[in-house]
Amino acid sequence: MTDSELFDKINNSPLILAYFSYPECSVCKTLRPKIKELVKQFDTVEYLYVDTHKHPAVGAQNLVFSVPTVLILERGKEVKRFSRIFTLSDVRALLERATATLS
Repeated sequence: MTDSELFDKINNSPLILAYFSYPECSVCKTLRPKIKELVKQFDTVEYLYVDTHKHPAVGAQNLVFSVPTVLILERGKEVKRFSRIFTLSDVRALLERATATLS
């Protein structure tokens, strides 16, 4: 995906979880598949992986300065941010609230 395509997806998706990391991050490698599986449980949530080394402009535009960072966005507007230290339970609870408001 190009930067433009990533920006378009972030700005136009009704509800998206954007996972920002890079391949060399050991914590990210462990957490990424768990987050991806979690998102599959929510039909109205899209999952987007952003490699901050390949797409630094996308990370910078979204004020991502550390990894892993998870952004929950509604049509480009940030709902919540999790960065570095967070649990899957935190993310699940937020996705449950966010999807309930879309119903």
